[in-house]
Amino acid sequence: IGGLISYEAKEMEHPDKYSAVNLLPDLNLDTEKWNRIPEEQAIVSTVKAIEGRGIEVIRSQDGSQALARIKELIPPGSEVMNGSSTTLIEIGFQDLMDSGKHEWKNLKQVVTSENDAHKRANLRRKTVTSDYFLSGVNAIAMTGELVACDASGSRVGAWPYGAGRLLLVAGVNKIVPTLEDALRRIKEFTFPLEDVRSHNVYGVASTIGKCVILANESQPGRVTLLLIDGSYGY
Repeated sequence: IGGLISYEAKEMEHPDKYSAVNLLPDLNLDTEKWNRIPEEQAIVSTVKAIEGRGIEVIRSQDGSQALARIKELIPPGSEVMNGSSTTLIEIGFQDLMDSGKHEWKNLKQVVTSENDAHKRANLRRKTVTSDYFLSGVNAIAMTGELVACDASGSRVGAWPYGAGRLLLVAGVNKIVPTLEDALRRIKEFTFPLEDVRSHNVYGVASTIGKCVILANESQPGRVTLLLIDGSYGY
């Protein structure tokens, strides 16, 4: 693919047992096509295309720098919710939220602390309107579209409108040439990895149930992509 070079994933800050680097040896996936790091010119071009769609882009050298920027972006006292994301685990965000060493209201903790299934479901639905919602991204087209899929939709429900501020975090390994390639990446690369994780963590198969294509954001400052110069998530 023009403008892309192969890349061996560097050691990340908080590797997880279900990080791609640990799952890929057992799967026959095309990493040369779907998990490569673009050349700088291609990254710059992609950033320009994303910004042209009304989405702010903040580049970070690594996951630690991305996490530091997230801390700067979210004011104390804000309601914060995040979808399940290997990338957020790998940069240390999930550890930060679980530790309680922050000044935010952790809506995910509020949801999981509710024992009544009906009340818990209602709380989860309301989290899509949190002050700040964080999520990974499954694929980024060089034409500027950001794409994510989820089995239930809880991870992508906040994307289109609900969240006050949407903070998306992704490695540059998610960049592919076109929107069509982005959708193919999810089917041929992201889903097989997520399916393995789902079997191990939840005991059930995953599915591509709900997909969101963020092609344009009309509210200035609502969506920010923290783009990390490395290979993170899947």
